[in-house]
Amino acid sequence: MTLLTVYTDADTPDKVLESEEAEEITITLKEIDVNFERWEVAEEFAAGGDQQAILDRYRDDIARVVEAEGYVLVDVTQLHRTDDPGWEELKTAARTKFLSEHTHDDDEVRFFVSGSGIFYLHVKGKVYAVLCEAGDMLSVPKNTTHWFDMGTEPDFTAIRFFHDEDGWVGNFTGNPLAERIPSYDEIAAARASRRG
Repeated sequence: MTLLTVYTDADTPDKVLESEEAEEITITLKEIDVNFERWEVAEEFAAGGDQQAILDRYRDDIARVVEAEGYVLVDVTQLHRTDDPGWEELKTAARTKFLSEHTHDDDEVRFFVSGSGIFYLHVKGKVYAVLCEAGDMLSVPKNTTHWFDMGTEPDFTAIRFFHDEDGWVGNFTGNPLAERIPSYDEIAAARASRRG
């Protein structure tokens, strides 16, 4: 279930909204020009899978998005625990790369096939922390200031859409705001605690 938490971007951020209601999340994000929708989940990819098999399974949804938005590159990114001795270094480097506030010259569009992660959108004095899980599709317009946290134990598969063949290119702002907002691990733990 998707979770949206909205904070002020003050030196000591205040929480101003928390919701798991899909309609409220959709409306709130639309107010900052971010599109959110839910797709049917293909359970066979819960632990990841072959890129082409994933793209084939979601062919119709992908085609609809590509036709509407003109994306030229669609691929799959995934990070799941392995027994490889380099796993600890890999997961730390992957998480660190996206934790600093940045923008893109292209939209950032992700559909979560499995697992989860949080997109933090810094817009108009607020931070919109969108905890996306399997079935969530988020479309963040180009030049939107944001960052992404996959947690200290990343476990996700996502389909990415790009207008440019170069793929992911970040323009980092140097703003330390991300350090003041609760992390993926903190938000996920608080939600788990509320659920008992």
